[in-house]
Amino acid sequence: MSSVVQKTVEPAFVQLSELASKSSGGRILFATDDWFAPAEWMLADSEPVFVADKYTTFGKWMDGWETRRKRIAGHDWCIVRLAAPARVCGIMVDTAHFTGNFAPRFSLQGALLDATEEESIPERGREMMGTACSEKELQLMAALGSDRWKEIIEMTPLKPGYEDTRKQYFSVTSDQVFSHLRVNIFPDGGIARLRVFGQVQPNLQALASTGRLVDLLGMLNGGQCLTFSNAHYGHPRNLCKPNRGINMGDGWETARRLDRPPVLKTDRQGILQVPGCEWAIFKLCSPRSKVEKVVVDTNHFKGNFPDNVKIEATLLAETATLQSAQWKVMLDSSKLSAHREHVYQEESLRFRGPCSHVRITMAPDGGISRVRLFGVVL
Repeated sequence: MSSVVQKTVEPAFVQLSELASKSSGGRILFATDDWFAPAEWMLADSEPVFVADKYTTFGKWMDGWETRRKRIAGHDWCIVRLAAPARVCGIMVDTAHFTGNFAPRFSLQGALLDATEEESIPERGREMMGTACSEKELQLMAALGSDRWKEIIEMTPLKPGYEDTRKQYFSVTSDQVFSHLRVNIFPDGGIARLRVFGQVQPNLQALASTGRLVDLLGMLNGGQCLTFSNAHYGHPRNLCKPNRGINMGDGWETARRLDRPPVLKTDRQGILQVPGCEWAIFKLCSPRSKVEKVVVDTNHFKGNFPDNVKIEATLLAETATLQSAQWKVMLDSSKLSAHREHVYQEESLRFRGPCSHVRITMAPDGGISRVRLFGVVL
């Protein structure tokens, strides 16, 4: 059973892992039409922009997915492969700057596909505006039966892309796990951005049997940010994303703390002596894990990296709350530097597990791009 409730304010599910954007690993596999703007742009990480005088051979340049005005039977749709199979908890559809050309309605369907089923989808090639799928490609897609996939959100009106109406939220409660989504627009038009929030469902048996160290914090393995103190410029869930950060916006960056002393001092180890800090708590991919290596990456953070970072860990029963956690120091407060990966091997770690959650603390404030906790699933 599933239910959908449209939200008019930012709901709690936006704190979960975001699974459709390009930097998370989301990808467009098929689209019926990409005339004004290819569907890939709908998954861009950046905020959508409007350039008043920018035109292409095919018409007005728009930052999102926009199809031509349909003059044949049917409606437009595309297939999105999520970064990892997940339980979808919420959707955000942004029609920013699409004011007279937004898609008037949309719906969402989902499926859990195996490798053979995904391979049946015709190769998309590079993103290009001014194109549409061929009849042969439509026939191949018909064999996949995506029009019969599970309905996640029924046909629902969308609003124009003015600032007060552009972002539209839809909560989803479902027991199913999806790897692919079909985004339907009725009958045509534009969507600036699509965001899919949910919980990755890891295959713990497969992770445990690899014989290799796995990233226990990695989003694709099921790591998830649970709560945090400050995310003024960038959300701490970005620390769990695959690959290195693409820019400062693709990391966790806090505001400058107002309790910083007027004149800064350091201790003998060079650690700044400040009263405050910022923190984020994460659930690891497994309820029992052991950490062997830590990587803290300040990629792109050159004038705003934290002075130091500390990592603590705890082992919580499934029914326990974070308030009951007994934290043990895994990595003592360690100096950071600009725009580089900091690697801490086993001998640098005071506690390695077993653990289920970690708390990452930066002092006094600043930005971190990625954190990797390489270890084994117990």
